[in-house]
Amino acid sequence: MTGSDWGDWLPRAVADADPETVALWYLGCNGFAIKGSEGTVLWIDPYVGTGDPPRTVRMIPIPFDPADVDVADAVLATHEHTDHVHGPSQAPILAATDADFIAPDDSLTVAREEECWTDEWDVEADAFLEVTEGDELRIGEFTVHVVETQDADATHPVGYVIEHPSGTVFHAGDSKPSDSFPELAEAFDVDLGILAFGSVGTVPDKETGEPIRTKWYSDENEIVEAATDLELDRLVPTHWDMWKGLTADPTALHEHVRSFSHPNRLEMVEIGDRIDL
Repeated sequence: MTGSDWGDWLPRAVADADPETVALWYLGCNGFAIKGSEGTVLWIDPYVGTGDPPRTVRMIPIPFDPADVDVADAVLATHEHTDHVHGPSQAPILAATDADFIAPDDSLTVAREEECWTDEWDVEADAFLEVTEGDELRIGEFTVHVVETQDADATHPVGYVIEHPSGTVFHAGDSKPSDSFPELAEAFDVDLGILAFGSVGTVPDKETGEPIRTKWYSDENEIVEAATDLELDRLVPTHWDMWKGLTADPTALHEHVRSFSHPNRLEMVEIGDRIDL
């Protein structure tokens, strides 16, 4: 991991903000900082690594140094992939803020056993909180529901439905359309849904280095299918900016979603942008 390209303005923006409802800052890749009107701050899948060149090559700036984050109540991970569970990106936040690291079992295995966060960083063992589908957590002013998603590339992915008096946010991780989504639409009135979007490209194989056809994220049809099943009011496509060879143009979705009942609004964000409920 290299230093931040942007200094400390993004962590300062989160710390200094006083939102009337809920504010979200897009961190690039699939990361978000979320702050409520009472000051509770959640960080979901923050990643400031450069990937593993030449296989995965980061295409966007590193927007902050995790050592500059001093406001966090919890860091949540959706699944075990390195751009979602990454010690250099997340452990310093835990160490500086005493936040909990909330994640499913396979993600915690990475943090505890593979990357040894308690040895490499000043992270306490009781900072790790394992969750699974069906769990409900109260974190400050937020109620967080752990829900089923569908990501065949991950071993145990989950999504987070985050309820607040001002509205409801759903972070689906890298999920493609899931059989669980229509049921989620019945259980929750999701105001803003965060869904990964990308293109099909060639990425070098981990073992041989040979380029192989790779599809990690939803395409145009899949992301609209997911948004429709979830009955989203606002759709925020993510992850399209991150990896060389798999980037996509989210503005192409403007015309694609017009003939469908959902989402009602397509919300475009670039790394560093803030949006509010």
